Amino acid sequence: MTKILFVCHGNICRSPMAESVMTHLIRERGRSDIVVASAATSTEELGNPVHPGTRRVLAAHGVPLVPHRARQMTRRDGEEYDYLIGMDGANLRNMARILGGQEGIHGLLDWSGHPRDIADPWYTGDFEATFRDVWEGCETLLDDL
Repeated sequence: MTKILFVCHGNICRSPMAESVMTHLIRERGRSDIVVASAATSTEELGNPVHPGTRRVLAAHGVPLVPHRARQMTRRDGEEYDYLIGMDGANLRNMARILGGQEGIHGLLDWSGHPRDIADPWYTGDFEATFRDVWEGCETLLDDL
């Protein structure tokens, strides 16, 4: 069983988007050997639901939203998950701080032909662009698995 944890700053936009997209792709491809979850590096949104912009863009693309409330990543997650996947460089640095090292940490687009950060729609307001990058990242990661 492969376990993946998607991580962003608040766990209300990008990481639950990635969790929902990956869950959708896993089901479409008939894979039962992969489980996914998501978490935050900060405590700012703990317990909050997914951002309305994320809910809207997922619905527009026919991707079911997984049940979710924001939680913070813990050191134990480093032991529990095979892949710890951040959305941008700041997430990766904060993940390493929480975990006490870089082992197992990746960016979501590391498997794509163009590794890059995934923009935070909290600031950009462009949930569609974020969705496209998340979809690309999830597809290329799943192809690799």
